[in-house]
Amino acid sequence: MKFSIDTASTIKALAFVAALVPLAVLAAGVTLYPHWLGANPAEHITRTTGDWTLRFLLLTLAVTPLRKLTGWHALARFRRMLGLYAFFYGTVHLSSYLAFDHAFDLLAIGKDILKRPFITVGVATLILMLPLAVTSTNAMVRRLGAKRWLALHRLVYLIAPLGVLHFWWMVKKDITEPAIYAAVLAVLLGYRLAGKLAQVYRARRSVAGTVNAPAMGSQGA
Repeated sequence: MKFSIDTASTIKALAFVAALVPLAVLAAGVTLYPHWLGANPAEHITRTTGDWTLRFLLLTLAVTPLRKLTGWHALARFRRMLGLYAFFYGTVHLSSYLAFDHAFDLLAIGKDILKRPFITVGVATLILMLPLAVTSTNAMVRRLGAKRWLALHRLVYLIAPLGVLHFWWMVKKDITEPAIYAAVLAVLLGYRLAGKLAQVYRARRSVAGTVNAPAMGSQGA
């Protein structure tokens, strides 16, 4: 699948605007339509921003498989934007928790982080996302070098499972929704693992073929 640069840029611009829709809906709920936020607006805002953090993390991980399966290599241009939106919604999610649950009481926040494992994991997840967001520019890629930059951004393979774990531990009874996220994540990571294993297998076969070729040739002579 091939698109012109202008078409890809237009689609990316539309995706950028679409990614702001969840925030716009929340803002409209706060200012114009309070009934949109339900009986507990604070919980709704915190929960919704957390959901979108996970969704954008998974979308970021989905870029590579979709690019390889569809042949639309311009999808790679969306990865950075999606990752930054994951960090953005994660920041709003954490800010909502700090404001609504503890009114920015640092002592209470510290106690809660130590007391409740899902809060500990959630805060750790956002902290790990910070260096990825900070180094998302082309200038940082050049400064770090491609290899170090890629190694740093492989943190996403830890961040995404931690995000799912945070959600899983947060729910008390019905784990259906976090289980769905876990299943999607398993598919996305499994695709990568399968690709790596296939590369190793092909490399070993190539080496074996190179080693055996002279022996076979000498036997034929």
